[in-house]
Amino acid sequence: MTWQRLCSAGDLVENQLRKVEIAGVPILVASISGTVVAFPPLCPHMAEPLEISGVCDGEMLTCTKHVWQWDLRSGEPQGLAEKPLLLYPTKREGDEIWIDFERELTYEYD
Repeated sequence: MTWQRLCSAGDLVENQLRKVEIAGVPILVASISGTVVAFPPLCPHMAEPLEISGVCDGEMLTCTKHVWQWDLRSGEPQGLAEKPLLLYPTKREGDEIWIDFERELTYEYD
């Protein structure tokens, strides 16, 4: 695994998305119920920027553009969503959040 520092836990606000870059690659980060999740910044549906249209509500992420939703704990699609949300592995060590970043996660668009 290729663990890299992502951010400080103090940089995150519960249920709010934060954009961070690792090696020039944008990644969205959210703290949900004390767990930190990291994922690509574009909706898997039509590449909508989730930092603009994404809403974090508890453990659910909604892209308000087309109302696709995902369980942030697993990335599994909910409701109308047809594709899973790709998640990067993360871990916390003290106040630091780390990401297993070997390569950028991307979606195939129709």
